[in-house]
Amino acid sequence: MVSVYHYSCDMDHETRITLRLPADTHAWLTTQAKLNRRSLNSEIVHRLEVAHRATPPETPDRLDCDTATADPLRGKPESSPA
Repeated sequence: MVSVYHYSCDMDHETRITLRLPADTHAWLTTQAKLNRRSLNSEIVHRLEVAHRATPPETPDRLDCDTATADPLRGKPESSPA
């Protein structure tokens, strides 16, 4: 597991999460972070920010709770939330 911190321009606002990654993804990110002279946290945050900026403006940032559906990421279909 990887703990990830995101620091915005206002350093008073940060969120800490625990992230579970496949071992090969962790190794790849660690290598990329070293190549880019970043911490693992900074590498993850950088990649998320780049992906977020690449999102087309017409794509909503948040789903409408009334129309959103939950699809399980893994597990058996019968184990998905109702």
